[in-house]
Amino acid sequence: MTDEAFQRPPDSAPQSLVRLLQDFSLEANRYVDTAGSRKDMHRTDLNALAVIMRHTAKGLVVTPGVLRKELHLSSPATTALIDRLDSSGHVTRERHGSDRRQVQLRMTPKAFQDGGAMFMPLSRHMGAAMAEFSPEELDLVTRFMTAMVEATIAARQEASDGGPSSPGPPA
Repeated sequence: MTDEAFQRPPDSAPQSLVRLLQDFSLEANRYVDTAGSRKDMHRTDLNALAVIMRHTAKGLVVTPGVLRKELHLSSPATTALIDRLDSSGHVTRERHGSDRRQVQLRMTPKAFQDGGAMFMPLSRHMGAAMAEFSPEELDLVTRFMTAMVEATIAARQEASDGGPSSPGPPA
């Protein structure tokens, strides 16, 4: 491997802040794994429920195809996932009103109850940490985190398109 592979982020992205974001991502993933395992749920199960919740909140119909695409799963893996969530009482399959051939996925009250129980400690600790900041500071952090999410999405899309994995030479 060349020294080029170990280059630091550009000066516009302070390395300590990038490391903190990486640490946050790692700890959030560890929390999800720990909380999910207490309810015998895998990370993919929890990600599926998050997708269903997000789409439902926007008034969108959630189908197995939506889940497959969002979670980058094969059709058999998606079916197994939905079967697990259905068997555990977290999701129901319903026929969509306008197209009876289309299956719609809905979260059950049990999913909301279990999700609340799993994520209440995280919510409580994060709420206490946020209480230390002014509304203006929280607005700034919200803008920053929104930009970081958008940057991560752009990088993921670039990686999936086979685009450049590192910036080109300075202009």
